Amino acid sequence: MRLSLFSDYSLRVLMFAALKGETFSLSEAAEAYDISRHHLVKVVNFLAKLGYLETRRGRGGGIVLGMPPEDIRIGMVVRRTEDTPFIVECFDKQHNTCAINGSCRLKGALAQAVNAFYETLDRYTLRDLVTGPAGKDIKARLLPQQ
Repeated sequence: MRLSLFSDYSLRVLMFAALKGETFSLSEAAEAYDISRHHLVKVVNFLAKLGYLETRRGRGGGIVLGMPPEDIRIGMVVRRTEDTPFIVECFDKQHNTCAINGSCRLKGALAQAVNAFYETLDRYTLRDLVTGPAGKDIKARLLPQQ
């Protein structure tokens, strides 16, 4: 299974916000990850709509986490940011043209695998991703001044 760039960037922005711990600009996050600012605009707007981020315009504005990092479940973020949750055609009832649909055991096996994937991600919060030695290393790489 492969995550979309949108999900990848969403997780990175949330990690950046949690590590920063204060208001930051879109340009700061884009520069830290060497990602186009243009790509992150849509990501930040979407995460703000979901309540994961708060955005403020004007002087003293910027981006900040919209909820505590321990309340942000990674599995839920990925579910919400993946625009195509179907890993194979037969999962999509509207567009399924598979000739062996209904007889194939592969669909069940893949469904179990997808469920296991999300169940694993559901065990982690944003806080889990940015604390401890790994979190300190990530912070040093992304925010060397702090």
